[in-house]
Amino acid sequence: MIQRLAARYYSLLILLSLLVLFVLLVLHVAVGSVPISPATVVAALFNQPVETYQRIIVWDLRLPRALIALLAGAMFGLAGAILQIIMRNPLAEPEMTGATSGSVLFAVLWLAQGPGQLAQPGPILPFVALIGGLIGGALVYLFSWRGHNDPVRLVLTGVLISAVLRSAISIILLLRQEVIGTVLLWLIGSLNGLVWDQLNILWPWAVIALPLGLTCASLANVLQLGEASASSLGLNATWTRLSLFFVAALLTASAVAVVGGITFLGLLAPHLARRVVGADARRLFPFSMLVGSGILLAADTVTQAVTQPVTVPVGAALALLGVPFFLYLVWRRNP
Repeated sequence: MIQRLAARYYSLLILLSLLVLFVLLVLHVAVGSVPISPATVVAALFNQPVETYQRIIVWDLRLPRALIALLAGAMFGLAGAILQIIMRNPLAEPEMTGATSGSVLFAVLWLAQGPGQLAQPGPILPFVALIGGLIGGALVYLFSWRGHNDPVRLVLTGVLISAVLRSAISIILLLRQEVIGTVLLWLIGSLNGLVWDQLNILWPWAVIALPLGLTCASLANVLQLGEASASSLGLNATWTRLSLFFVAALLTASAVAVVGGITFLGLLAPHLARRVVGADARRLFPFSMLVGSGILLAADTVTQAVTQPVTVPVGAALALLGVPFFLYLVWRRNP
C-alpha cells in the first residue's frame, strides 16, 4: 500500500523529503557548544541581519559540516542501493567493495610515513585515501573475476579483501602507535572539525559520481531480472555489473576520503528507502540518497546534542544503530 502511494505521488514525496532535509540541516547547524535558535540560523543562511559571531559560527564552522553530511550520506546511500542490486544481497553495503578499507589503509600509510605528517595531515590526505579506495575496489573485482561475475563470489571476495586490508591497518597501527590518535576518527568515521576545505574536496566527486549512479538506474532494473533475461534484452550483464560496481566504489571511496569509514549507513538507507518506494531503481536510487543524507544529518545532530561537551564521532553512533538493524535483517532472512 505504501509503495503504491509512493509510486503515484513520487514527485510530492521527493519534495517533502527535501523539505525535511532542509529542516534537519537547520537543526544540525543550530546545535553545538554555542546554541543558536533555528530562526537565527535561517536568518543567517538567507543573509538577514544577525550578530557577527552567529554568522561566523553558522557559515564558517557549522554549515560546511552539515553540507558534507548531506553529500556523504547521499553517496553512501546510493552506493548501498547499487551494491544490494548487483550482489543480489540485501545485506550488502559499501564496506564490501573494499573501498572503505582501502581508503583507511592508504590514509594510515600516509600518516605513518613520517613525523611531519603526524602533526599536520594536510589537504593531500583525502586524495591519498581516495586512491586507496579505488585500488581496494579494483582488488575486490579482480579477485572475484572468473570470466564472469558471480554475485556470491563478489560478496565473499569483498568481505575477504576488506578483512585483509583491515588486518594490514592493525599491523601498521601496532608498529606506529603514535598515529592511533590521528587515525582513530578515520577508522570510526566522523564529521568533527570538517570545514570548507574538506567540502571543496568532496563536492566535485559528488557532482561526478552521484549523477553517474542515477543514470545507471535503468541498467540496474534490467540486471534485477537475472542474467538470462538481461542477456535476452541485449544487456551484457558482466560489464554492466562491473560498471555499477565501479560507480559504487567511486561513491564509497570519495565519501570515506573525507568523513572516514562510517559503517552501516549504506545498509540502512537503501533498506528504509525500498520499504517506501519499492525495488524500482529509478525511484530507489534517488530516494536512497535522500534517506542517507537524512540519517547522517539526524544522527550527527542527536550525537552533538546528547554528548556535549565531548562530541562522539557519528560513525560510532551509527554503528550502535546499525548492528541491531543488521541482526534484525539476518533474523528475517533466517526465521
